[in-house]
Amino acid sequence: MIKEAIGTGATIEEAFENAKLLLNAPEDAEIQQEVVELPKKKTLGLFGGSPAKVKAFYEYEESPFAKAEAYLRGILTGMGVEEAKIEFSVEEDTVQIRLDCGNNQGTVIGRRGETLDAIQYLVRLIVNKQSDAYKRVSINVGSYREKREETLRELAKKNAARVRKYGRNVVLDPMNPYERRVVHTAIQEIEGVDSHSVGSDSERRVVITLAEGFTAENGSAPRRDGGRGGYRGGRGGRGGQKSAPSQPSRPPRSDNAAFSLYGKIEPQNVQKKEEE
Repeated sequence: MIKEAIGTGATIEEAFENAKLLLNAPEDAEIQQEVVELPKKKTLGLFGGSPAKVKAFYEYEESPFAKAEAYLRGILTGMGVEEAKIEFSVEEDTVQIRLDCGNNQGTVIGRRGETLDAIQYLVRLIVNKQSDAYKRVSINVGSYREKREETLRELAKKNAARVRKYGRNVVLDPMNPYERRVVHTAIQEIEGVDSHSVGSDSERRVVITLAEGFTAENGSAPRRDGGRGGYRGGRGGRGGQKSAPSQPSRPPRSDNAAFSLYGKIEPQNVQKKEEE
C-alpha cells in the first residue's frame, strides 16, 4: 500500500518538507518525492506566481486487521454508533475484538446477542479473506459475553437438576453454536446427565438427558426419546412446560462443525466428548 501527501512551498525543498509533515510517516519509512508543480515567480514582483507543489509518499504493509477494523467501523457508523472504541488482540488462532460503544451497547448487542453475532460473522469473513490461515473471531461489547456465558451455565445446571430428579429430558430453546458449546461444556461437569443437539440451522437445540446407568432421584425410569418429549427449558431458565408434539424420528446431527468454528472448552479433569 502507498500513503501520500502533497505539500506546497516557495521552493521544491520547502514543499517537500511540508509534504513530509503532512504525511506523518514512521521514522524508518523510505519517503520518496514527486514534483507536481514547479514554483512560478511573480511578474514584476507583483502579479501572478504560484508556489511549488511536491508529493511525498512511501510504501507500507497494511495491518492484517486494518480492513476488518474499517469494515467494522463502517457497520457501527451505519447503526448510528459514531464514537466506538475498537481494540484488537490475537491469541493463537483467535482474534479477540472488544468494543466500547458507550450508551449504544444495547443497540450493538441486540436481542439475546443476535445483532452482535451477525456483526461477528461478517467481520470473521473479512478477517479470513485477508489471512492465510483460518482464524476464529470473537467480538465482545463490554462484558456481555462473560455475563451471557454465566447465564447459560446457570441454565444448564438448573435443567440438569430437573433431569436428575425426574428422569425426563429437557429441550432448551434454539441457540447458536457458541451458546450450545457453553451449555454442553457445563453439562459435562455435572454427574448423571448428558447432552446432545437436535434440529437444524437456527432451530438447533440442546437436549439434556439422564446419563446411561443413572436412575432418576424420584425413581422414575429415564426417557430415551432423543429429546422429542420431556420438559422444555427456555434460554432464560423457563421450564416445566410440556414440549411441542413429537416430530418424525431422525438421528441427531453432530455439532462438530460448531467446535471447529469456535473451539471447544476443555474443563479440567473432564475428557468426555460431547455426544451429538
